[in-house]
Amino acid sequence: MKNIILVVDDDKTNLALAQKILGSQYRIAASTSGAAALKYLEAHRPDLILLDINMPEMDGFEVMECLRSDVNTELIPVIFLTADSLAETEIKCFQMGAMDFVTKPFVPDILLSRVSKTIELDQYRHNLENMVNTQAQKITEDAQRLGRIQDSVIIGMANLIESRDGSTGKHVKNTQNYVRMIANELLSRRLFPEELTPSYIEDLCKAAPLHDVGKIKIPDAILQKPGKLTPEEFDTMKLHTTHSRKIIQTIIGDIEDEHYVRLVEDIALYHHERWDGTGYPAGLTGSNIPLSARIMAVADVFDALYEERCYKPPIRPIERIMQIMSEGRGTQFDPVIIDVFNEMLPQLKEVLHLTDIIT
Repeated sequence: MKNIILVVDDDKTNLALAQKILGSQYRIAASTSGAAALKYLEAHRPDLILLDINMPEMDGFEVMECLRSDVNTELIPVIFLTADSLAETEIKCFQMGAMDFVTKPFVPDILLSRVSKTIELDQYRHNLENMVNTQAQKITEDAQRLGRIQDSVIIGMANLIESRDGSTGKHVKNTQNYVRMIANELLSRRLFPEELTPSYIEDLCKAAPLHDVGKIKIPDAILQKPGKLTPEEFDTMKLHTTHSRKIIQTIIGDIEDEHYVRLVEDIALYHHERWDGTGYPAGLTGSNIPLSARIMAVADVFDALYEERCYKPPIRPIERIMQIMSEGRGTQFDPVIIDVFNEMLPQLKEVLHLTDIIT
């Protein structure tokens, strides 16, 4: 199919001459004024515009300004037509965004050559843009696919580790869901606005499955012990937090997203810290404990109480769990977060299908 060229010139002789020179190779549309050309462009998109500069009412430069201000026409290549051979005119043509200019009266070979090269160059630009866009889309899709694979590997690894302590295997998924619910509720209430954003929550939820990855280095005899741990055994158990940070630094420490890596480290290292400073491993107090770890602490304890473990039966009803956790307000848990969590009881019941629990 032939390329379409719109020729805009108030002189009908020039329009006829352009038709004669270019008509055998291109489809020609003609306009005798800038206004008529703009009207034509409302419904058509030519491959090139030959635009006369000196026209009454609206000159070529004014038409060009309209073309470049409209998203539908801004990329159409333009060659200015002019009888003015002054250097200032040539400079202004290019400043306005023209691809080229042709002096009048037309020299057939020159006009054909300029038109051919301009269309060829624009097609090359268009093809290059398509190639770049295609490659960019492929890179994005590959990155998303790789991200999904990484997430699946991380969750699978975390589930494998959790299964060693007699967990049902749901702990990783459960705590991730609770973390998301708590964080979204805090966001909706505009709490912790300096930290809590949608992107922060997304990273937080991706980080949550790795909170106990250090348990892989804790002996089975301690992880699977059905009774209470001795002080020495508990000291060994507490090391899973520092083990977690070292493992995380090894497996993801070199990725470019430093914020995500820091978030994972904070959750893994500090989710057993307590608001009053009696937690481990660092004895941090209050808001010195990273927000991610304070949210994780609530989600982790709730699931530990709700689910059966090798060392304890599940606690029911859910109101009893809320009562137990409320007793840790301001000592174990961030008061703001635990208050919000308590008010989420209807949501938790819906998620856990506990509306008709009978103890």
